[in-house]
Amino acid sequence: MRTFEFEQIRDRCLSKVAVDESFPFDDQTMVWKVAGKVFAIANVDDFRGVSLKCNPERSIELREQFEGIRPGWHLNKKHWNSVSAELDVEWSLACDLLDHSYSCVVGGLTKKSRLEHGL
Repeated sequence: MRTFEFEQIRDRCLSKVAVDESFPFDDQTMVWKVAGKVFAIANVDDFRGVSLKCNPERSIELREQFEGIRPGWHLNKKHWNSVSAELDVEWSLACDLLDHSYSCVVGGLTKKSRLEHGL
């Protein structure tokens, strides 16, 4: 049983300021970007979870605490986690991690870029 669904992730991503979604890799992998920078990735056809950016220290803690949080699949494992919708990650935690991912990316933008995108 899933603890969250693709549409919940999609809706949460699109509710944020300056977010676009696209399929830059293939027709299955949805990517959400804020001001042109990726903060979330999920497979739309075979949804099992979402990949989210995370600060390195928090990534380590989360991976130790939750079976459903692992190093990002095909991503920089220091900065990305794959968050499973099929194990022990509840929707409330998934929301927190998605918000954290968005904040990490926004925090890394230049002041000019933040102003241009209303962030």
